[in-house]
Order: sequence, then C-alpha cells, then structure tokens
Amino acid sequence: MRRSILFALALGFAASARAEEEAELVTLCVFPDTIRIEHAGDRPRLVVLAIDADGLTHDVTAEAEVQAPELVRWQAGRFEAVADGDGELRVRVGALEQTLPIAVRGAASPRETSFHRDVLPVLTHAGCNSGGCHGAASGKNGFRLSLFGFDAAEDHQRLTRELRGRRLDPARPEESLILTKPTVAVTHQGGKRLEPGGPSYETLRRWIAGGAPIDAPARAELASLEVLPSQLVIGGADRHQQLIVRAHYVDGTDRDVTELALLSSSNDDTAAISDRGVVTSGRPGEAYVMARFGTLAEVSQVIVLEEAAPPSWPEGVEAIGEIDRFIHDKLRKMRLTPAPVCSDEVFVRRVFLDVLGVLPTPAEVREFLGDDAPDKRQQLVDRLLRRPEFSDVWAMQWAEVLRVEADQLEPKGMFLYTELLREAFASDVPLDELVRTLLTSEGGNFTNPEANFYLTERDPKAIAENVSQVFLGIRIQCAQCHNHPFERWTMDDYYGFAAFFGRIATKRAEDPRETVVFVRGSGEVQHARDNRVVAPKFLGGAEPEIKPGQDRRAVLAEWLTSKDNPWFAANIANRVWARFFGRGLVEPVDDVRVSNPPSHPELHRWLGERLAQSGWDLRALIRDITASRTYQLAASADDVPASAFAKANVRRLTAEQLLEAIGQVTGQPTKFRGLPLGARATQVAGGSPDSYFLDTFGRPRRSSPCACERRNEPTLGQALHLINGPTLTQKLRHERGRLKQLLASEASDEVILETLYLSAYARPPRPDELEALRAEIEGAGDRAAVLEDVFWAILNSKEFLFTH
Repeated sequence: MRRSILFALALGFAASARAEEEAELVTLCVFPDTIRIEHAGDRPRLVVLAIDADGLTHDVTAEAEVQAPELVRWQAGRFEAVADGDGELRVRVGALEQTLPIAVRGAASPRETSFHRDVLPVLTHAGCNSGGCHGAASGKNGFRLSLFGFDAAEDHQRLTRELRGRRLDPARPEESLILTKPTVAVTHQGGKRLEPGGPSYETLRRWIAGGAPIDAPARAELASLEVLPSQLVIGGADRHQQLIVRAHYVDGTDRDVTELALLSSSNDDTAAISDRGVVTSGRPGEAYVMARFGTLAEVSQVIVLEEAAPPSWPEGVEAIGEIDRFIHDKLRKMRLTPAPVCSDEVFVRRVFLDVLGVLPTPAEVREFLGDDAPDKRQQLVDRLLRRPEFSDVWAMQWAEVLRVEADQLEPKGMFLYTELLREAFASDVPLDELVRTLLTSEGGNFTNPEANFYLTERDPKAIAENVSQVFLGIRIQCAQCHNHPFERWTMDDYYGFAAFFGRIATKRAEDPRETVVFVRGSGEVQHARDNRVVAPKFLGGAEPEIKPGQDRRAVLAEWLTSKDNPWFAANIANRVWARFFGRGLVEPVDDVRVSNPPSHPELHRWLGERLAQSGWDLRALIRDITASRTYQLAASADDVPASAFAKANVRRLTAEQLLEAIGQVTGQPTKFRGLPLGARATQVAGGSPDSYFLDTFGRPRRSSPCACERRNEPTLGQALHLINGPTLTQKLRHERGRLKQLLASEASDEVILETLYLSAYARPPRPDELEALRAEIEGAGDRAAVLEDVFWAILNSKEFLFTH
C-alpha cells in the first residue's frame, strides 16, 4: 500500500522541475520490496525503477549501486545464496537511496524438484499442453495432456505410466522422449520447444533422474501472483523495462517465475513483451502486459507517451468530485487534456436521452435554456429521475440481461415479470434487495412474478453461468470443461457455484399456463471430471456452512449482495456508467477478468463502494455521474482513446431511443401490438416486439444474458431504412404529423424551422443555417415540399441520429 501511494505521488510531480536535457529523478522504487531466498538455486531478480519529475519511469537496474550483505552474491540483476541469515540491502542511484530486508534460508540445500511447482510450469511455458498441441481434446500424435495442466494427476499418469512408461528413462534421463522430442534430437512435429542444457531442460532432467515422483498438490497450491512494477509510464519508443513475475504459495513461500510465466501484451504496437519479461515500448498508447502462471493471471499497466515535454494542464479545469479526480489523474499521466464542458443545448438533449430515453420537447428546451440558476443542470437531473420514463428504461435494461422474453416465459408471466421490475425501480427498491428477491424466488410465476427468474434456464449449470455473468460481470462458461486459461476460475469453482442451484425444481400449477418453482430436499451437482458430488462453494471463495433444510440460494444471495463482495457492486455500477458514457470502465461490461482490467481501476472500485454506501440507491449514483465534469464534457475531434473519457464519446441512439425520437419529432408515435397508442418502445415487455425497425437497429432478442446481444454498429439496412423506409416516410408525411400541423397553422418559415430544430436537436437553428434554409425555401415553387425535404434531412443527419 505504501509503495502504491508513493508511486502515485511521484507521478503527480509537476514538470517545472524538468532539467534542460532530461527530467530530474525524484523517486526510487525497488521491486520486490523484500528479498527471500528459500533454497540453493533460488535466484530472485531485483528491478530498480526511477521516476522523474515528469512522472516517467526508467529502468535503472544496470546503473544502480547495490550493497548486499555477505549472505548473497549480486550479479546481473539477480541474487544467489551464499549463507543463511538475515540482512539488509542498500540500493543507490545518484542521490536517491532505498533499503530493503533480505532473508536467506537453505543456502546449501537444493529443493527437490516438484511435479506441480516445476514440471507442469515447464510444460505449460513450452506450449506442450496448449490447445494447439497435446492439450487439445484428443491430444496430438497419440499423446494427450490436460489443457494448461489443470489435471496434474492424469498428466503424471500419462507421462510415467502410459505406453509402459516409454516416455521416461530414469536410468538415462537425457534419452527420455519428453527431452529428445522438444529438443528435436528425434523428429518432433511441434518443433523445438526446449534448449538442451537450459533451465527448463535441466528441471525435467532432474525430475526424471529422481524417479519422476508426484508431490502432494497442497504443497504447490498458488495463493496469488504479482507482476512488478504494476504500473509503467514510458516516454518514447525503444525503451526497455524488465518485469518480475512472482508466485506466492499457500505455505507462505514465494518464487520468481518470470521465465516460466506465459507473457502477453494487449497491444504489441505499444508495449511488446519478451519471454524473459522485458517490455519494449513502441507507439504512444496504453497496454496491459498479462502474466499467466498455474491457475492465476495478473497484469501490469504500461502507458507509452511521446518523447516530448508534457503539455501544461489547462487553467480552470478542476475536478467537481471524486469521479473527475480519478479521470484527471489518468489524463495527466497520459498527457491528455479534457475537452471543454458542453453547451446547455447539448447537455439537455444528452441527459434526457440517457436518463429517460426520450428527447426533450421544445418547451422543455426553452425552459432549461432560459433558466439562470447556477445549479440548473443538477436540478434538471433531479426532476428527470422522478419521471416514469426512468423506471421504464431501467426495467428494460434489466429485462434484457434477465432474458424476459416470450420463448421461455408464458406471455402472462413475461408481462408480470416486466411489471415487477418497473415497479421496483419506480418505488426505489434497493438493488441488493431486488437481486436477493430474484435469487430466492419460488412459487407460481403468476402469483410470484419473481419466480420467472428460474424459468429462462432450468439447468443448474446454466443458471450459475447466468447469475455470475449478470450480477458479477464474470463469464465462467469456459471452466465447465477445463480450468479457465486466462482467469483464476477452475472447474471446482464452476461446479461449486452451480451446486447452489441443484435443488431447484418446477411443476405445473392448477392453471396449466402457470409454472411453480420450488426447492427440493435433495439434488446435487456432479463434477464433470470424476462425477463426484460437489458441495456449494462461493465463486473464488470458501464452502459456506449450510444448515440442514436451509435454502442454499439464500446463503448465496447474502454473499453475492454483501458490501464485501468484490464484484457485485462494482459490476452494477459499471453497467450504470456504461449507460451514460457508451462504454464501461470494464468493457464489455459483463466480461470482468484479469486480462480485461478496468480502464480506471480506482474509479471502478470507488463507484461500487459509493453504490453500496448509498444503500444501493441507483438514483444517487446517477446523480454523482451526471454531476461530474467528465459526463458534461463536449464531443471533440481529437484523436484520443475512448477509454480515457477525455471527451464525450459520440454514440448512435439505441433502437428504442431512435424510434421514440422519430415519433416525438414527427408527432406520430409508434403503435405496438398489445399496447395503447403512445406507449414507448421501452415499455414493450418481450424481446420480439414485432417491429422491423427495432430489429434492424439492434434491439436484443434476449436469448442470452450477454450484453453483446444489443448491436449498436451501423449497417447498410439501417441506412436504407432511414433514407426511404416506411417508418420515417409515413410519420413525416402524416396528415396529423408535426409538419402538416405547422403548415396548417400558417406559421412562418422561421417558426417552423425553429420548432423542427428544437424538437430534433434541442437547439434553435444557427443564423447561417437559418439564412441558407430561408433562401432555399423562398427560391422554391412548392414551400411544403421544400420544408418536407428539410425535415427529412434533419431526421437523417448525424446530429439527430447520435448522442453527442
């Protein structure tokens, strides 16, 4: 904790201390901050990082003066044990100095080669058990290993016993097939994977020579993984930085596994990573270097900047609250400046669409623009949050991921389920209470609409997958068949989580259309690997104590919605953030994993904590977001990453927003089957509203809980439908439509144009626009036809089709 605070403070230093040629080094960080050597052959690395006055990081390990006690020998960035004992290291670079403790144990005692700690990591790093090699479902060329070593016992069996043990030769280890094949001493279709005499080769040779034993897995169980340094800010291309990957085990030991971890970069153009853990900077940008070892993965953030003096922070740009502080901290690191605050015209249109899913009326625009109150924006948000459209929007948002649709739910149940959600948001039911109600629901799906939650899926495994993805933002589907290759989730985690839902059953009620959900007294989930019965287990946690007769789901619901749960609150808050910014801090919002970290981890955590502390009050969180300077930024043509939130991300209106907007502006709402005229698209209960327009513009079918079902990318079909499709044309030309009514009232051209602009854009026409359009109208023979063309152009313009 102290080191992270020091790192953050150093990054905040002003550029005024910059020297003529190179910025002054102001902080020294040494990684790791404690050196432990636990056996002969343990050779941990040391990385010395200097931070300059501009916040840039520099690998100064080669220049560092390291004063080590006689317990160890320091050479080429690594330590080697000489004698047991405790001491202190002193690291100096120029005038900067750091000290750290060092402890040596077992200096003269080589550690026995472990199958779990040593052999499996070597096979994984060499790619032997990857999906493209022997880790494939059917193996390769008669030899199969478990994917990424998730089944160590089976792997040991195949290596040592299969084919009468011909793959190993303890008497002549060098002639063993698992050494001669990967070194291509004999033909190997997979090519050369090991270097003869190298560290990995020697690990396998020693293990074979020692009789190829298998040790107890508990001795090798990983507790955590870390990548050091966890943050880098590099100025310029072709700079190099050594990373350290350290594994921590449940027995309290740790180990440098840099050369055994699988290393990858999310953006090789910005930060390439070598097998030995050396980052090489490239183009300006941001990347995450991921290290995977055993069943764990961890990342280090790398920001690469232009090799130039940082720009000064613009005057007058101050954080309004905590949200802005987190955003501004990263913008300063990335040398980005935020866009100016948007105009009132832009804000009123944006906030109406985001909060209510509708456009403001011309009267509402005029009222807001004429208000001189300094806090009028927040007053507007407060009024919008009490309108019924707000409940419709959030009921629809949840109905999508909860899969409220007619294929799985009887129509009556579907309507009642939707109304339950709408009423919950209208009456301020806390989000944790709503989720607990759904998770513990039972009874008839008509009399207890929340019971519909268990009718979209009946398989305990599928229910567990949906619960994890919707409420925690975690996709655990991969762990059904094997340990997750890029996450911490194992098959044991998967089936333990599914066991909470093993006793759910259904039956028909007296009304044959109604289904009753109930909890049986028995019913277990079996592990796919060995068919053993699995006890309920919290995802990534322990097995809870469940009393006889106690509903397992109630135990799960309390854990899941707890303020201490690291995922629930942050996931809900991230989904809310995505609604107002067009993307989440974690994007996609339902794919939380180590290899897909939040763009702003501290903000992501703070939003979740804020939501929990407010009593799970959705409206309070929305007030915080909309009150921030970050939300109120203008759009900009500057080429900055959308994930930086340095400007408003321009977003195409959703299918429902666009259809509603067209109906509002033309004065002709859409009639939906089963609903009265004037009902909004957000009030349609199911995922199949019998609307070609909504389908074309990406309304999800609700066949899965995945956020990816909603499609916002433009298509040719959308463009053609707007240009000459019946939806827009019929509404625009309708006899009782807005344009026909304005023409019938004999309003002037200026009044008509101002009304159309206020309706569509929430602003009056600019003088140049008004002058050009008046000239076009006056020069035409058919005034009505020209105004219709103008109206059509407005409805097809980017300013109308996008939130900006």
